[in-house]
Amino acid sequence: QVTSLQGVAARSLCTSSPHEHPEHGRLVYKGNLAKAVLGVRFFSYSTSIFNLFMMPYIMLKTGIGFESLFIQAAFYGLMGFFTFVTPVTLHVLTKGYVIRLYYKDEMDTYTAITYNAILAEKATVFHQKEVKIPDITKMFTTFYAKTKSMLVNPMLFPNPQDYNHLMGYDKSFYFNLEEEKEADERK
Repeated sequence: QVTSLQGVAARSLCTSSPHEHPEHGRLVYKGNLAKAVLGVRFFSYSTSIFNLFMMPYIMLKTGIGFESLFIQAAFYGLMGFFTFVTPVTLHVLTKGYVIRLYYKDEMDTYTAITYNAILAEKATVFHQKEVKIPDITKMFTTFYAKTKSMLVNPMLFPNPQDYNHLMGYDKSFYFNLEEEKEADERK
């Protein structure tokens, strides 16, 4: 009974919210595919490492080193594809997937947490002014932050106002007819 009361007392002394990070700010987004992305990339890396260690053994036991040049090229091409191209492709496709997104209100900055090439978490800090929405919808890009593509699911923001502020949808729209006329006249 005493230990359970100590746990309650320790939790009640904590001043910050569980969604607050002392360095990054308030948690505004959490990606639901973070574990899946990490798992797929880890599996791909581990099978590639396994292939690299097993390649000499396979070549010695099967005698593929003594077959025709065409069979050697086909075998090495297939093994090379699965060993090197698959992990690199997975990294390129998932490097912008945002695991968590924090917002610091007083500085109007965001911190996006993504996975880097060695599966460690990487923090990218950017200001709301640095967010650019692509002109053409891209498959793995929701917005650009400092020219880095980021992928978020708008439906996973608990507060839709956070998404609107991130994308700049909460700013007033300004349309200048004179600038439009000048641009048309130059054409």
